[in-house]
Amino acid sequence: MNTKEIQIHDFNYLLPDERIAKYPLSERDGSKLLIYDKGDISEDRFRALPHYLPSGSLMVFNNTRVIQARLHFTKETGALIEIFLLEPAMPAEYQENFVQREQCEWYCLVGNLKKWKEGSLRRTIQMGERTVELSATRTGVHGTSHCIRFQWTGGVSFAELLEAMGELPIPPYLNREAEESDKQTYQTVYSKIEGSVAAPTAGLHFTERVLAELDAKGIDREEVTLHVGAGTFKPVKSEEIGGHDMHSEHIAVRRETIEKLIAHQGRAIAVGTTSVRTLESLYYLGEMVAADACAECLHVPQWLPYEGEHPLSTIEALRALLDYMDRHEMDVLHATTQIIIAPGYRYHIVERMVTNFHQPQSTLLLLVSAFVHGDWRSIYDYALGHDFRFLSYGDSSLLIPKEE
Repeated sequence: MNTKEIQIHDFNYLLPDERIAKYPLSERDGSKLLIYDKGDISEDRFRALPHYLPSGSLMVFNNTRVIQARLHFTKETGALIEIFLLEPAMPAEYQENFVQREQCEWYCLVGNLKKWKEGSLRRTIQMGERTVELSATRTGVHGTSHCIRFQWTGGVSFAELLEAMGELPIPPYLNREAEESDKQTYQTVYSKIEGSVAAPTAGLHFTERVLAELDAKGIDREEVTLHVGAGTFKPVKSEEIGGHDMHSEHIAVRRETIEKLIAHQGRAIAVGTTSVRTLESLYYLGEMVAADACAECLHVPQWLPYEGEHPLSTIEALRALLDYMDRHEMDVLHATTQIIIAPGYRYHIVERMVTNFHQPQSTLLLLVSAFVHGDWRSIYDYALGHDFRFLSYGDSSLLIPKEE
C-alpha cells in the first residue's frame, strides 16, 4: 500500500450535529465505553475500563494542560482582534516562556487581521490590586502564523496574565462560546504541564476513582507530554493524504518512562492519540540517534515511517534513546514530531488504545484505521447506531486490534 495515495473520501461518514456532544456529562467516568476486542464489539461504562485491561500492563497518559490561548483586543476604532497563541517563539521553551515577567514572543493566528494593519494593540487588565498594561506587536510572519511580541507591566508572569485575560480555546465544532465550567471540564484530572491549545480528550473520562482502580489492578501508569497544537483541528483538504502537511508538536518524555517501556518489553496502552503519537515517535527518534543522524535526530518528519527500512527492534530503539540521553546528560527527552499515522503504518509500541470518536476525514480517523487494520467503519457504525456521543466531550472506545 502506498500510504500517500490514500483517498481521504474513503474515510468519510455521516455525523449528524445532534451526535456531537456540546457539553460533558456531569460524571466523567459515567460516559459510555465501546470495547473493540479483535473484531468483537460490546459496550460498558467508562468506569469499568480497568476490568478490560490486563494486570501488569503499562498505561501511558498525556499530562499536558490546556492554556487560555485566545486573547481579545479592541482597537480605538472598535474593531475586535483575536490573537490565538500557537507555540512560544522567544523563549522557545514553554515553561521558560510562561515565567517571563516583562515580555515574550509567540507564533499566533490572528482573527480580523485586515483591521490590524500597523501599530500595537493595547489592553488594560485589572489583576487584584494591580493594573497591568499589555501591548501586542507583530514582528514577523512564520509560515501561516504571525510572530507577536507581548510586553506588559505589573511584574506578573505570562502564565498569570493568560489566566487573568485569556479564554479557553474549546473546539470550533462545539459552536458555542467557552463557559466558566469549561475551565475545569476541558482539563484532565491529571493535567500538569501547560502548553496545549486543545485537550487530549480521551483523558477527560478518567477520574481519581478509575485511576485508583488501575493501581489496584497492578497496572503501571506513566506520563508523557505532547502539547496539542491548533493543527489538530486542521482538515485534510487534499484528495490524497500525501498532499496534507502535518503540524509539528512538542513532546517531552522522562528517562524513567523510557526505562519503564523497556521493562514492559516495549509495549504500552496509550490514552489518546496524542500519547500514541508520542510513543510511536520514540521508536523513530531512537532509530535516528542510533544512526547518529544528529542533525535531524530530535525531530520526526511526517513521512519517515513509510520511507526505507526500519530494522531496529523496539527495545533496540529505546535503548539507543537512553544511551543518547546518557551522553548528553538528559533527564527529559525534548523533541518534536510531525508523524502521520495512517493505513500502511506498523505500530511499534502501542498495543491497546483508549480514544474518543473523531471527525470524518480526519488524520485521527486515519490513525485509528491503521490500528484496527482498516476495520474502523464497523466501530463507527456501532457507535452511531447505539447512541454514542462524538468528538471532544463525547464517549470513548478501548481498541484491542487483531494480531497481524
